[in-house]
Amino acid sequence: MSRIAVLIGDMFEDVEYTEPAEGFREGGHDLVHVGLSAGEIVHGKKEQTPVTIDRAASDVSADDFDALFIPGGYSPDKLRAHDAPVEFVRAFVQSGKPVLAICHAPQLLITAQVLEGRKITGWKSVAQDIRNAGAEYIDREVVIDGNLVSSRNPDDIPAFIEASLAKLKETVGRGAKVAAAEQR
Repeated sequence: MSRIAVLIGDMFEDVEYTEPAEGFREGGHDLVHVGLSAGEIVHGKKEQTPVTIDRAASDVSADDFDALFIPGGYSPDKLRAHDAPVEFVRAFVQSGKPVLAICHAPQLLITAQVLEGRKITGWKSVAQDIRNAGAEYIDREVVIDGNLVSSRNPDDIPAFIEASLAKLKETVGRGAKVAAAEQR
């Protein structure tokens, strides 16, 4: 159905990656793992879940994908120290394509300076950072604002998956309708 970039680095929150990834695959979506270096293996912080990076953030474009998924944990903070992942996030948000962010993922959005005037949720320790970035922090299991779908923590994963799949269905369906209209 769609091609989802998973922006991921070392010390991600295992369940915030594994459960949504499984839900997205079951929904028929393909996942491409994007990180700092292609071929690198990153690990989750609790279960040590291994994930092999398919593509380096410096070698991809938002045009290559239909959506962006950012798991939480320490991964977003580690990635935002590098220009390529930050630029990739900025371009993705500006593209209008779905950005699916959970827990600490807003740290990358904050560094990419794309939250001003938006509504979003995330882990409670980043709530003030979100406000400082000019966004409205909403303490709810899922917040949808345009192309942003966000959730707070592992307890919100079922609602996050459901809202993300709905957003993907909406955008994939719209893309198919536009493509069909262009072929006429």
